[in-house]
Amino acid sequence: MATRAEHFDVVIVGSGFGGSVMAWRLAEAGLRVCVLERGKAYPPGSFPRSPHDMRRNFWDPSKGMHGLFNLWSFQGLGGVVSAGLGGGSLIYANVLLRKDEKTFIHEDLHDGGYEDWPVTRADLETHYDAVERMMRVQRYPLEHPPYSSTAKTLAMKLAAERLGRARDWQLPPLAVTFGNPGEVPVPGEPIRGEPENLHHRTRTTCHLCGECDIGCNTGSKNTLDYTYLSAAKRAGAELRTRAEVTELWPAEGGGYVVRYLDHTDTPEDVPREGPQSMLPRSTVTADRLVLAAGTFGTPFLLLKNQRNFPGLSGQLGTRFCGNGDLLGFMRQCHDSSTGKQLPRILEGGHGPVITSALHFRGREEGGTGRGYYIEDAGYPEFVNWLYEGAHQVPLVQRGLRLAWRLLRGWTGLTRDSDVSEEIAELLGDCLGSATSLPLLGMGRDLPSGHMRLTEDGMLNIDWRMSGSREYFDEVRHSMADIARTLEGKLVQNPLSYLSRVITVHPLGGCPMGRGPETGVVDATGEAFGHPGLYVVDGAMMPGPTGPNPSLTIAALADRFADALIDSHRRATRGRAWRAPEEGPWPSAPPM
Repeated sequence: MATRAEHFDVVIVGSGFGGSVMAWRLAEAGLRVCVLERGKAYPPGSFPRSPHDMRRNFWDPSKGMHGLFNLWSFQGLGGVVSAGLGGGSLIYANVLLRKDEKTFIHEDLHDGGYEDWPVTRADLETHYDAVERMMRVQRYPLEHPPYSSTAKTLAMKLAAERLGRARDWQLPPLAVTFGNPGEVPVPGEPIRGEPENLHHRTRTTCHLCGECDIGCNTGSKNTLDYTYLSAAKRAGAELRTRAEVTELWPAEGGGYVVRYLDHTDTPEDVPREGPQSMLPRSTVTADRLVLAAGTFGTPFLLLKNQRNFPGLSGQLGTRFCGNGDLLGFMRQCHDSSTGKQLPRILEGGHGPVITSALHFRGREEGGTGRGYYIEDAGYPEFVNWLYEGAHQVPLVQRGLRLAWRLLRGWTGLTRDSDVSEEIAELLGDCLGSATSLPLLGMGRDLPSGHMRLTEDGMLNIDWRMSGSREYFDEVRHSMADIARTLEGKLVQNPLSYLSRVITVHPLGGCPMGRGPETGVVDATGEAFGHPGLYVVDGAMMPGPTGPNPSLTIAALADRFADALIDSHRRATRGRAWRAPEEGPWPSAPPM
């Protein structure tokens, strides 16, 4: 007789903001939960930094790469997502802003409208509160030294004041620990007073190194592996890493079957031999299945397995957007406040990636257009070295001057043996990097994209920047205004001239709706036509959030967990537990 697959109350595919919240809430409620995450766990100190290791830090198992970054390129845009225990929280910029109340739009989707949110801000308030507590949010402590001298934050505040928008500038809530509770924040201090995390490692307060987006090696970010997933594991959830889900289907008699590739013993840096279909797989089953593989991953899984889910809404793949993401660069900023034009030092590599946000309100909020945010976008300090080193001709000229000075000393042509100044001059003034700063815009672009499979089974997205041209023009104009007030120049992302953007906030593809004619899932995340199947990640969004979407995804997941727990309790109320009957689950999906 075939061996019976492991059975759980709930299997969760993915460990990002949706999957992690569901894992803890359901495990805490007593459900037997299994989380399947394709990527690895990353304890402090394990994120690559050297060029040699970073070159392998990408996700493509067929090529032997099992790293953190999964990059996608489509005709109108590119996307950056992550593979690892904790999902997008490992590489996001920590911002947890609530979706503005008046942007929970209700439009007629059958009469030219794009958004119809079946939930309201009021529905999410208590869930926003719960997520903020669990993520232990703190705002950037600008009132305390050394944080009070953070140049990029002060510059953004000044720009808001000069633009007459001081009331719309803020230090947003960040999932970063700057200081221990009740103490003055200090960089690099051990974090105390929290439960043991799943890595069993000590974390330290933020070192202000700007490396949030490539993995925090000090554990200062309150990523999902330190918060929800650690709590889920303590509550009994089983967390399986390097488990890449490939197939899923409804089981005979109810529930779902999930099949995945177990990469645990797969050597890295070794390209896969033979087709994926020939690789060994593991199988688990569950009464309920939660898909939380991300905006690219979840629709891709459902599209590949669509023949197994005939009841799915025809809205699968619709209402995709990039949350209005747009990148710009301020360069050569100056300060003439003293009557003399001096370089304005911005120090983009100092601090967490994002410290502040300037809100440009949309029409629904008393402003114009669709509304957006512009945030300072810091980066790791090594980017400044790359920037300065890229100017090869001046660098060679300074190097030749240093060589001539050293040669004069060695041959006795000068008696001055102190060459400190000459060594310093080799670096140049370094003002190019010091007076520059990226700006990250995001907001309410139109969710007009459509996700499909190509003939060879790959994911394709039909989305065009031109569909939201007016929105992107407004964001560019506001970025240019910020650069102008800081006496600098704005340089657009060169890809935008090719009508392409890079999004780190993809949304949609399995949108919530009031019925199957407008959505794939309902207001509790459950799929129309397939009870017990849930979508709980960015794919469920029926439109853009405006600000960074992580908090709203997590708050919706917390709300969905309430509904799933209630459904489970109703189904099991008064029913005595009994061991499952002997016999195998289906070894292959129905044809």
